[in-house]
Amino acid sequence: MQLNLLFAIDDKFADRMLVTLYSLRQNSPATNTYDVYVIQDQPLDQADRLTQILQALNMTYHPIIVGADVFADAPVSDRYPKSIYYRLLASELLPATLDKVLYLDADILVINDPTPLYRLDLSGRLYAAAMHSDFLNLTGTFNQFRLDTATPHYFNSGVLLINLARARQQVKPADIFRVIREHKNVLILPDQDVLNKLYSQDTQPVADMVYNYDVRKDLTYQTTSQGKWDLDWVVTHTVFLHYCGTKKPWLATATDKYALLYKHYQHRFAQRF
Repeated sequence: MQLNLLFAIDDKFADRMLVTLYSLRQNSPATNTYDVYVIQDQPLDQADRLTQILQALNMTYHPIIVGADVFADAPVSDRYPKSIYYRLLASELLPATLDKVLYLDADILVINDPTPLYRLDLSGRLYAAAMHSDFLNLTGTFNQFRLDTATPHYFNSGVLLINLARARQQVKPADIFRVIREHKNVLILPDQDVLNKLYSQDTQPVADMVYNYDVRKDLTYQTTSQGKWDLDWVVTHTVFLHYCGTKKPWLATATDKYALLYKHYQHRFAQRF
């Protein structure tokens, strides 16, 4: 099967993306091929290396260079760099021939096959994404009040299956720029907040413990499931481990069990490449 993947990185995160892709290659069918689209402000210094490594992984590197004139009308500041618009406006940046793409943050480890998520029928929705579990959905209720949305659904945008065909009809840059201008004082995670403000009702929920496991919330998952989603369950069922927050697994100070797994894949990738 052929899958379209999307990242938005700079040179500092190139190696992080490569570990994500290496883990994906190790845990998906050998017959899968991948077109990897990377949105970037300017050509990455490591472009040749990326091309060679992805080719060895049976993937194709497609740089998407965002010129200075793109989103010229967008509100931009130190807090709102142009990059916050990239995943929201992927339909404006990617080739018109694509009808679906899977966006991934570069702090994700893939430990099982993502193909079932990619095959999800999105014919009537813009996105598929996960809401991160918490007790009594307090996060969703807080964000519903903060963003004045119709539902308490608050989706994490780190794993985002995008229906590009629908997005070209429904997602308008002017709407996104308006929300940024009108709500800039209450936005905490701007691109994620905007996605939820405008499109939460057009997003298909998927299980976060499978498709966006926030490693910080391990105790919450165990408690919510009454111990069902233990480490053996995660190893068998979870597809994406998401290292949200500031304690990134590649740091020398990261020593928890999920950081150890990340460091293992990072080591194996470095051995091969």
